[in-house]
Amino acid sequence: MEKKMGRPRSEKTKKAILDAAYELLLENGFPSMTVEGIAEKAGVSKATIYKWWPNKAAVVLDGFFAATELLLEVPDTGSAKEDLILQADHLAAFLTSPKGRVITELIAEGQSDEKVAKEYRDRYFNPRRLISKHILERGMERGEFRQNLDLELSIDLIFAPLFYRLLITGEPVDSAFVRNLISYAFAGLQGVKS
Repeated sequence: MEKKMGRPRSEKTKKAILDAAYELLLENGFPSMTVEGIAEKAGVSKATIYKWWPNKAAVVLDGFFAATELLLEVPDTGSAKEDLILQADHLAAFLTSPKGRVITELIAEGQSDEKVAKEYRDRYFNPRRLISKHILERGMERGEFRQNLDLELSIDLIFAPLFYRLLITGEPVDSAFVRNLISYAFAGLQGVKS
């Protein structure tokens, strides 16, 4: 039997670190945070944090996801259009909330820090893209779309305008916008390939 090295992770210590990371994220924002600050607030050493997480982004994102408990629900109303409206509307509501604004801050930070970009892509966006892909595949099976639909491009077509408004124009991202966006996207997705 292999002997384990070091002490096992204490759940109490882990929770203190994640709580500290989340609180500092909301108080100061990601760029101002440091592993030293997280360690001090949690009452642990920097070495303890680095033993369990490879970098600041990893511990901060763990803290964020632990605190916000973002459940990945897959809507299934029987209509791919309605399912995507629900998914996009929930995403828009979250991203425009105080907690969700952290994601847009992390996107901005990820432009100059590849580790941050990789973390939020792997842990936040990629799982949601898989849900969108599943919804579109179901729609194809039910005959709601043409069979040669490019799923990845369709996901970009649907969600890119939402992020364009959030990150560039600052225009409203509300339920009316989401419904119009999906309706316009569906007009193209249901059509004949040009």
